[in-house]
Amino acid sequence: MSSYCQIAPGHEWHGPYHQHHYGFPIADDDQLFERLILEINQAGLSWLTILKRQEAFRKAFRGFEVERVARMSARDVERLMQDASIIRNRMKIEATVENARRIRVLQSEQGSFADWIAAHHPLTKAEWVKLFKKTFVFTGGEIVGEFLMSIGYLPGAHHADCPVYRKIARLKPAWMQAERQGFDFNRGFDFRKA
Repeated sequence: MSSYCQIAPGHEWHGPYHQHHYGFPIADDDQLFERLILEINQAGLSWLTILKRQEAFRKAFRGFEVERVARMSARDVERLMQDASIIRNRMKIEATVENARRIRVLQSEQGSFADWIAAHHPLTKAEWVKLFKKTFVFTGGEIVGEFLMSIGYLPGAHHADCPVYRKIARLKPAWMQAERQGFDFNRGFDFRKA
């Protein structure tokens, strides 16, 4: 089976995402929110479908500005249900608005969505999934895993021999720092390595 590192380079849509976004650390709340919502919208669809509609999503969801999306109303949801440029799935649209509201609560309690994520790191994937399911809506295992991998909190976005892997390693993503401290993303801390 081919890996993303093998099929993405040179592709019109996957190439730029693989080269400049996938696995790179993100600290901006609006960008984190965008990535989470794109992963939610990808559920049941191909990532290519999402990449092709990314600009339409940005336009529909007010540039993914958390505060603005949190203020969206039921009327906005109905309007978006008629927007053929995005994924017209009521549950996903409503999850976008609700998750923006929940991020606003995290921002008031933790300072930022990024700080909330950092405060829980490191966790195993199973622990992350449990936390996200408790905190957000429409966040299953695949969505949470891909979201965290795509922002540098879980390993696996790139193979070690991929040139992008080396670029990301220089940025010291959270997952890499945790592994150096003896954290095993399947079991938690391996204190024999610490």
